[in-house]
Amino acid sequence: MSKGKIILFTVLLILVIGIGGVYRAWHNGALQKAIVQEVAQKVAPGDSGSSLLTDAMGFNGTRTYLLLFLNNTEMRPGGGFIGVYALLQMDKGTPHLIKVEGTEGFDNNGKTDFESTPSAPLAKYLQVKRWYFRDSNWSPDFASSSEKSIELFLKQANSLSLDKIDGVIGFTPSVMEELLKISGPIKIDNQEFNAANFTEKLEYEVEYGYAQKGLEFKDRKAIISTMATSILSQLKFEIVKDWPKYYAVAQKMLAQKQIVIYSTNETEENFLSARGFGGTMKKTDTDYLLWADANLGALKTDASINRELSYEIVPSSTGKYLATAKMKFTHTGHFDWRTSRYRDYVRIFVPMGSQLVGGTGQMDIEKSKEKGKIDSGDNVANSIKNGEYNLSIQKQIGTSANKLTFGLNFGKNLVAAWPGEGVAKHGDTRYDLVTDLQEDRDFKVQLAN
Repeated sequence: MSKGKIILFTVLLILVIGIGGVYRAWHNGALQKAIVQEVAQKVAPGDSGSSLLTDAMGFNGTRTYLLLFLNNTEMRPGGGFIGVYALLQMDKGTPHLIKVEGTEGFDNNGKTDFESTPSAPLAKYLQVKRWYFRDSNWSPDFASSSEKSIELFLKQANSLSLDKIDGVIGFTPSVMEELLKISGPIKIDNQEFNAANFTEKLEYEVEYGYAQKGLEFKDRKAIISTMATSILSQLKFEIVKDWPKYYAVAQKMLAQKQIVIYSTNETEENFLSARGFGGTMKKTDTDYLLWADANLGALKTDASINRELSYEIVPSSTGKYLATAKMKFTHTGHFDWRTSRYRDYVRIFVPMGSQLVGGTGQMDIEKSKEKGKIDSGDNVANSIKNGEYNLSIQKQIGTSANKLTFGLNFGKNLVAAWPGEGVAKHGDTRYDLVTDLQEDRDFKVQLAN
């Protein structure tokens, strides 16, 4: 494998776990560890943060990570279609790239002598008879998706002497766009890739451009290697020199769920989840909403879709409350190689114990309990009666800053709200707010008894 690939994916890994830079060659194991520990103290002060980070970098035993390129122009519940993967080992701070390839190659050439019944919607709408690795991120809870990714990867892997994977790191094209904003554009085969055109141009090259260059289908993603080398040539010294810029990008991408991380180590996974880096669904006894879209057979049309999520609550005659979640899709594109009619499979996650009373569109009623979700439907109504309402709305991994609007009528006057509505809205029974879902959002309302 080229050093360019190794360094690029190492940089992505380092960004994920909070370090802003990595030098091209590490000559002194003690020095490597000291640098990791120093940066760890900036990211997570205390012995626990430093210890977890040095473990993750392979100083106390080799670590193996599965890296997933989540294409968020083709949304899937766990962040986007898995188009490319890499297998990376960290040994005393030194990266070793074992494999990088497109997932269709892995799925087509991997083992098939095992049972892998696909999720019912995948079987129905994609007409697949087994659960492919590329479709493994069907859960919007990244921990659950990662467990499925690891399971299918290890079952399908040929000629890789692996008995375990220590963690999964997912990242979207938005991460590369942010890096290019700092580094500036790169040129490959006289074509310029910049922050504005990176995703679409790369998609075109792997879908059509390769044939125009006389490449075979199996080599269509070779451009990723060339791109890695080009990006490396611009970043290899910048990342060390200007690591605060890249650290800031990492923090931003983690907060916006464009980078998500899962560890098979329970202590590390708890550490990641507590800081919001794990893309996990919250365990809460308050009101809760997560809208998860799955693009099933609509090309890369998510690049042309604007979304607006609205959430309304009104008191019912039974003393309970009726909540309505709506998503408005605005298709801004036209038919071309990348864009088609939007075909979406939607799942809406609400507190367990809630009752579905109706909906519009073609509906397959599916009741499931994702990891971490608890029965809290009655708790919400009781809390409102007791003068307090709390709501967590989680952003789907890989989505952009979807517009979010509220119209919550509790049937009793508001005393205070966080975030606030503005003075003109004070004193009535409604909580009206317009914001976005760039990150997960939490809301709190105090009500008059």
